Amino acid sequence: MNAKNLILGTALGVFALAPGGMLAQTVGQDMKDAGHKTAQGTKTAAKDTEHGTSVAAHKTAQGTKTAAHDTAHGTSVAAHKTAQGSRTVAHDTAHGTSVAAHKTAQGTKTAAHDTAHGTSVAAHKTEDAGKTVGHDTVHGTRRATDKIDGKPVSDSNQPR
Repeated sequence: MNAKNLILGTALGVFALAPGGMLAQTVGQDMKDAGHKTAQGTKTAAKDTEHGTSVAAHKTAQGTKTAAHDTAHGTSVAAHKTAQGSRTVAHDTAHGTSVAAHKTAQGTKTAAHDTAHGTSVAAHKTEDAGKTVGHDTVHGTRRATDKIDGKPVSDSNQPR
């Protein structure tokens, strides 16, 4: 049985140790592959990061140009609208001033005409009143004189 155990032991030893050697070779190969794959992954990540950064920089530059263009255009439009508004206000103010001056002149002429007319009417009424007072004074004086002289006073000479 010794020989049999020896053969059996040897066979078991070969089968038991053989996978360990093969396993050692596989682990080493796996480590080598892992290192290679890590290096490849790092290169790919660096390349992708570089590409993403380049695209972001390009897009940022393009956005900045667009914003600057839009701001310049908006400023130009605002300046144009402000100038147009200023011209409109100046025109409307000049027109309003002209209308106000015309209306003031017209009002002054009307007031002067009405004052002249009122003065003329007042002068005529004063003149008429003076004539009436003068007439009444003369008439009253005659009546008084007639009474003094003893002349009869007629009813037509009665004071009014």
